[in-house]
Amino acid sequence: MRHRAMCGLNGIFAYGQTAAAVNRDELIRVRDSMAARGPDGSGCWISDDGRLGLAHRRLAIIDLTEAGAQPMHAVDGAQVITFNGEIYNHLILREELEREGVLFRSHSDTEVLLHLYRKHGPSMVGRLRGMFAFALWDARERQLLLARDPHGIKPLYYANDGNTIRFASQVSSLIAGEGVDTRADPAGAVGFLLWGSVPEPFTLYKGASLLPAGSTLVVSQSRGLGQPVRYWKISDALRLSLHTASAIPKGQERAYLREQLLDSVRAHLLADVPVGAFLSAGLDSSTLVGLAREVSTTRLQTLTLSFDDLQGTQHDECPAATEIARHLDVDHECIVLSAGAQEDELERFFAAMDQPTIDGINTWFVSRAARQAGLKVALSGVGGDELLGGYATFEHVPRIRAQASTSPWRHAPSLYRHVHDLLGASLNWPANNAGIPGYGSTAPGAYHLSKGVFMPWELRHVLSAETLREGLNTLMEHDAAHADSFDDLNDFAQVACLESIRYMRNQLLRDTDWVSMAHSLEIRTPLVDHRLTESILGLAASGRLGSGKQMLPQTLPNSLPGSVLDRPKSGFVVPTWRWLRHHAGLEAWKSVPLLKQTRLSDSRRWAYTLLSRHPAGRTLLHAR
Repeated sequence: MRHRAMCGLNGIFAYGQTAAAVNRDELIRVRDSMAARGPDGSGCWISDDGRLGLAHRRLAIIDLTEAGAQPMHAVDGAQVITFNGEIYNHLILREELEREGVLFRSHSDTEVLLHLYRKHGPSMVGRLRGMFAFALWDARERQLLLARDPHGIKPLYYANDGNTIRFASQVSSLIAGEGVDTRADPAGAVGFLLWGSVPEPFTLYKGASLLPAGSTLVVSQSRGLGQPVRYWKISDALRLSLHTASAIPKGQERAYLREQLLDSVRAHLLADVPVGAFLSAGLDSSTLVGLAREVSTTRLQTLTLSFDDLQGTQHDECPAATEIARHLDVDHECIVLSAGAQEDELERFFAAMDQPTIDGINTWFVSRAARQAGLKVALSGVGGDELLGGYATFEHVPRIRAQASTSPWRHAPSLYRHVHDLLGASLNWPANNAGIPGYGSTAPGAYHLSKGVFMPWELRHVLSAETLREGLNTLMEHDAAHADSFDDLNDFAQVACLESIRYMRNQLLRDTDWVSMAHSLEIRTPLVDHRLTESILGLAASGRLGSGKQMLPQTLPNSLPGSVLDRPKSGFVVPTWRWLRHHAGLEAWKSVPLLKQTRLSDSRRWAYTLLSRHPAGRTLLHAR
């Protein structure tokens, strides 16, 4: 039996000479605030000198034995680790280590990490396939290694005061320890309003940061806090993938795509408990379920969620999903949520929300339904649109850039926005079009016009001039998205990078983590796998997959029904509009004249409402 678990981790390292020793009560208080992430067990360890404390909460997915307990120590005590995640290639890594004479005491992937570090040091992260965040203490070097997986599926937040670093799987847990600067951070608030999620490495608190995806951070007693080091970037992976794609023979694209998808799905099915899957009427989740059905050794249970508001409309995915499940021969359940049940869940959703996000409510309901259906592990189709060009932005961004390059207003963008403000509302012009001359000439600018929530010039109606200025300046300098450079890439590749960095990493994956953990559910994302990205993304960017999403079902031995293949993309819809108009306590947006304009989408109103409900965000909004 293997031991694998999704968890919550936290720790305190008093690395400074004048730092106070670790407070055990604080360590445990932070740990136990994450009980939902790990209801099946807990652990705590403090070093003999009182300078380091590590803690852990466990959600048992496979064998729960003392041999796999965390924090886990190397046999000689030279290393200690607390780990959250799944290492899908840990059996391969274990075999390599055993051939070199390494002896294992358990069957856990956690112990593989310890031995891999002993052999390779911090560079060991480059050999891992999976989703992970961990803190590993090296007693010989007197240093702590913090690390996150390439795509940032699992989070790791930290707070540093110059003498002590604290870290945890959730922002709210860091705050629960009461050792963090909780002043509101304008950059986090501005970033949230711009994008609908707080961009890495920011939170809404000045004292708390998110370790960027694909990064390591070393803290030592001799050198103090280092800087995050990126060991993986989506833009570099895309260039590698373009090179790989050039070696694939013409006509072999579909077979190659199938091979790579099967490899990732097979890896993500490793478990000793039944693995279910979310099944929408979309091509990505349908293909994922079909491939999982093909390689799974047990019957696959699938789940579709809908709302009574949507029954009989194009947004009701249950009829099509039921047809797909019948075609793929899987056990399927369709759950329809009533309006009353939706309303009842809202306060629980708000209470569990770790950072504000305009997109997390859909994941909340489907995770809740999965847990009620008895699932403990579920596959999700997140990542298919970013990988294969399924979003409208892949068409919109190049079009906006073309419009910007020929606009007669490109030399007077401020004047154009002024004209747009005067006439736009009465003529019902799309609000974001006001920024085409000023922002549309670059891929990031055009992407923001297409996918952003608030536009920069609109925020003066929401935040004070000082808050806005500080937030924008800090974002300009420290936004982790700027670490990727892709000016030399084609339109498809640039949008794929932007979607992966801005939307998938900061919103979809973060929501998937905190929401699923709030329900003690593990969600796995086979289409968000750095090895799959490196093998497939360049093939899509070079145009050799045609309309990439359409090729997905062609990788199945028995494709999908025509009625499904021809179904228009609708997305997963949640009736947010009804809550904003009728739910008590969600009316804060009505105090802002801008948000009353009928041409604005509800995403702006939802973003303002969520920020107004957050303690730090509320102080910035009230400072107007």
